[in-house]
Formats: sequence, C-alpha cells, structure tokens
Amino acid sequence: MTPAPASDPTVAVLGLGAMGLPMAARLAETFAIRGFDIAPARLELAAEAGVAPAGSAAEAATGAQVVLVAVRDSVQLGDVLFGDAGIVDVLAEGAVVVLTSTVGTDGVADVAASLAERGIGLVDAPLSGGPVRARQGDLLIVVGARPDALSVARPVLERLASTLTVVGERAGDGQALKTVNQLLCGVHIAAAAEALALADRLGLDLDRTLEALQAGAAASFMLGNRGPRMLQAWDDEGAEVLSRLDIFVKDMGIVGSAARSAGLPAPVAAAAEQSYLLAQAQGLGESDDSAVIRLSAPSRRG
Repeated sequence: MTPAPASDPTVAVLGLGAMGLPMAARLAETFAIRGFDIAPARLELAAEAGVAPAGSAAEAATGAQVVLVAVRDSVQLGDVLFGDAGIVDVLAEGAVVVLTSTVGTDGVADVAASLAERGIGLVDAPLSGGPVRARQGDLLIVVGARPDALSVARPVLERLASTLTVVGERAGDGQALKTVNQLLCGVHIAAAAEALALADRLGLDLDRTLEALQAGAAASFMLGNRGPRMLQAWDDEGAEVLSRLDIFVKDMGIVGSAARSAGLPAPVAAAAEQSYLLAQAQGLGESDDSAVIRLSAPSRRG
C-alpha cells in the first residue's frame, strides 16, 4: 500500500452519534471534514460544528485519505464498507479506514485483508472516554495497525487522543485490548453500583461514602466517574445519558464471546453481563449505564 499524504488529510466521519459527532467537531477545527449519518438531525448538528454534511456515506468518503467509522457493531461495519451503499469502491489506493468502534476481534482481520486487496489500510483504533472528552481531544485510543496505514491516520488520531497506544501491527490487536479494557470497566461499574446500593441501605451519607472510598484502596476511575451519576440515577429524571447502558450489554457480550473462544473462564465478567442484561430487560437500556444501580436498589432509601 502506498501511503496517502499524512499532512492535512481530507477526513470523512461516518456515524455522527454520541461519539462520532464530537470527534468530527474536534477534527473540523484542524482538518477538512465531511460527515454522514442516517439521521438528518445529526447532520444538522454536524453542520453547525463546521462539518460538511454529505448525502451518503460514499459521498462523504470520496476523495478522503482517512475515513473514521463510528458504528455500533461488526454487522454495521461490513455494511458501511461492503454493502450495497458501501464506500469501498470510492476509496483511493493509499486511503485508510479507521475503526473507532468496539466490535470485537471476530472478523476484523478478514475486513483488513479485504481492504488490503484494494490497497486500502485498516487502522483498528477503538477508543474510550465518552463524548465530552471526545470533543476535547482527551480520548484513550489503542491501535492495532500496520505502520504504513498508521502513518496516514496518525495526525487525525493524535488530534483526538491524549493517550495513543500502539499495541500491535495486526488489525484486531486494538479490539483485543479494548475487550480486556471493557471487561474491567463493566465489572467496575457493576461493583460500584452494588457498593453504593449497600451503603444506601446501611444508612450512610452517600456523598461522604464516595469521598471516603475514592481516598482509599477501593478507589477506581469508574467509581469516581459513575458514582455521582448513580446517585442521580435514582431521581425521577435520571442521570444525564453520557454512556448508554445497552452499550455495555453489547461490550460485555463481546467479552464473554472472547473468553469462551480462548477457553478462559470469566465468572465475574459473566455476572456483570447479567446485571446489564437484567437492567435492559427492565427498560433501562437507553438510560445512562449508571442506572444499573437501580437493579440492586430500584429507589433510594427513604
């Protein structure tokens, strides 16, 4: 693959959802950005942020050296690349596709091989941090990619990331590390919810409880980040949706599948997955993932 120019690349962002839109807005401050989403309202918001809206994914990707794909799962990834309205035929040799979503390792190598046959690179770059940090360029991005493909995408990734870690040269390496990351994140959120629910039932002041826990060995990023939102999740209006609960249904499913494929028992991860599935069954799938606390305690102690 002959690398496209790495300086000031034209960038397309496909998928302007909770993460895609703030990433596109961040990149529009530096690069020429075209964006596409199937929801007209997201295109309008993108235009307000300086992103040139396109009428289709193929229109957005035409002439782009770097195409960021922010989709929900591997099925959507295959569709946006190779489906009836896919973009693969409009990408020039030397362009790269940057997969920012968590889709799991299954099939990523095959996607990379199919793109490579056309001289197109795949940069496997799942990210963490949430919409606010995406807009600020403060994401954690883990990358699995060939060096030539990464060199094309690097200026774009560095604009989005405060921490950019190259974990390997194979497409799928990024997904593998993100799967491990999501195991810990999913377990930590579920554990934090049970801990705060117990503190509430024991009659403790929850603000003081959070402060004390974060000062000791029980501290974690997820406790500090989700803990205050868990207290809000008990309110009638709930917590602001910054990370939907059904995303962890998907991600913990990926974790479980990876563990089974590796022949590895993962009972703690499996228990956490069930918590998210139960919460989704109770109608909380579109709520912030902090709402998982309502599984242990539907309401705050009166």
